Amino acid sequence: MSGNDVGMAGTPHGEGTSDVAAACEPTAPMVLQRPSSDGSRSPKGLKADMTNPEERQSTLVTRAVLSEGVKDRILTWILEGELAPGSRIVETRVARELGVSQAPVREALRDLAILGFVEMEPHKGARVRKPSREELTQAIEVRAELEALGGRLAAARRTEQCIVDLEALYLAMDEAADRGDAHDQARNTTRFHERIIKAAHNPTLERQWAMLEPFSRTYITTSVRSVDLHRLSKRHELLLAAIRDQDEELAADLSRRHAVEAIDLLDDIEWERDEATRTEA
Repeated sequence: MSGNDVGMAGTPHGEGTSDVAAACEPTAPMVLQRPSSDGSRSPKGLKADMTNPEERQSTLVTRAVLSEGVKDRILTWILEGELAPGSRIVETRVARELGVSQAPVREALRDLAILGFVEMEPHKGARVRKPSREELTQAIEVRAELEALGGRLAAARRTEQCIVDLEALYLAMDEAADRGDAHDQARNTTRFHERIIKAAHNPTLERQWAMLEPFSRTYITTSVRSVDLHRLSKRHELLLAAIRDQDEELAADLSRRHAVEAIDLLDDIEWERDEATRTEA
């Protein structure tokens, strides 16, 4: 098995990442079940009586919900850096980890491929997609405006709990920098900005931001080899203060600048030699 294959717990072997299984602990295994004739639950969901129209419809709906849950879990792994760009995703292992059959995993991967988070290779399966430099730049430009809006709204609508959460995440970033743990810092940086977006109380903004995040901050932070982790964490101190002080314009400006500055880090990423070939094609 290669070093980038997703192992039993969903993490790439040989990398110093936290166990993906830990991310699964809050949620019980998603086992598809259907009601039996006596009203109890039976683990034969995928073997429902397809001659019964109502039961068939119920099974299809359950499959759709299950696939969506699997998709959200895989996307979370990508967002938090547990599945690094280029990592192979093995259907059977993901299914075993989540306690589901391969069908919802396959459907989830197809959906993620359509969204651009995963690439499907004939006879090789799925891998976390490696974005091109152009894609990252475009994603950052759009995300910068989304985060500016998020910062402005968060400053206006934030609660005391929001400030408590942001302070804890800022401290976690700083501690990760002290340990030289780029992966953990990237994860807490993502959570810091995610908390700001949530504080905006705008679900549409949150959805659009989440679609761009895997191709921006997380990828860049974990790909740049010589990045100053302490500098990255300290950059968030002024943003935290702006939101605490409810300075909407400063929070918007700092959020935008944080995002745009990530473009400068692109020069430090070791790009694949065949990227030019893929772009020209």
